[in-house]
Amino acid sequence: MTKGSTCILVTGASGFLGSNITRALLGAGHSVRALRRIDSSMARVADIMDDVEWLTIGESREDEFAAFFEGVDCVIHTAASYGRKGESVVDIAKANTILGLDVLNAALERKVKTFINTDSALPKNTKPYTLSKAHFAEWGRYFAENSQIRFINIRLEHMYGPGDDSVKFTNYVIDACLSNVPILNLTEGKQERDFIYIDDVVSAYMLLLKRLTSMDLSYCDISLGSGKTVSIRALVETIHRIANSKTRLAFGATKLSANDVMHSCADISYMKSLGWQPEMPLHQGLLTTVEYARQGQ
Repeated sequence: MTKGSTCILVTGASGFLGSNITRALLGAGHSVRALRRIDSSMARVADIMDDVEWLTIGESREDEFAAFFEGVDCVIHTAASYGRKGESVVDIAKANTILGLDVLNAALERKVKTFINTDSALPKNTKPYTLSKAHFAEWGRYFAENSQIRFINIRLEHMYGPGDDSVKFTNYVIDACLSNVPILNLTEGKQERDFIYIDDVVSAYMLLLKRLTSMDLSYCDISLGSGKTVSIRALVETIHRIANSKTRLAFGATKLSANDVMHSCADISYMKSLGWQPEMPLHQGLLTTVEYARQGQ
């Protein structure tokens, strides 16, 4: 795909990942359309609202929704419900499976060539979020294997960076440490996770767009992370030091959930074969994210 020649539709464009991808697409000269929920906060994209063509889910008729996909070359699907704000299992399934199917169906109807989906790297039985995302990816595989669309399923590790939601683990810990809450209850922190900085995630999506014409695949799972792990305890202690926090870290005060995963790390060999590699070291990424949060206090 050449610069300026494509129309990309982004779901979740007002969210953390979606807004960063949308900015990168505009910067590369692409035409961008975006879906938003009626109750979505548009704070992250306030300055680029006029550069994007928007459609509000729930306010459009079925034929208007489908027509919005006319002429779209690729859908980048980032919309998701993580279940961290008290959503019911039904609400999570509607957001992650049913909405995804609505978007995929419209893309199929208007013969969109490629669908790039954002999935979780964690096993599907970890929580309702991962299960509902896995269900949607299975639908994507079904349609791709019937030669109706190219479906790229990005299995994303733990993404972090400035401006992410405070309910996400990394930013939750940062906010607690900067606020010097008296005590932060945690598990023992032995779980090992792969943390990837937002700019590295966005650069991977942008590279995939450039490589689409050379990818002779109907469906593929792509692991995306830094390719390295750190224990949760080490991550929290690093944030605590950077923030110069007085918060007491109570490791072991919280029990692991029954389905908690002890090790998760991306195999990034495929992305490296395309010419991508992560650039942001974890410590520097945390410094940047903590400083951003500090300025926002």
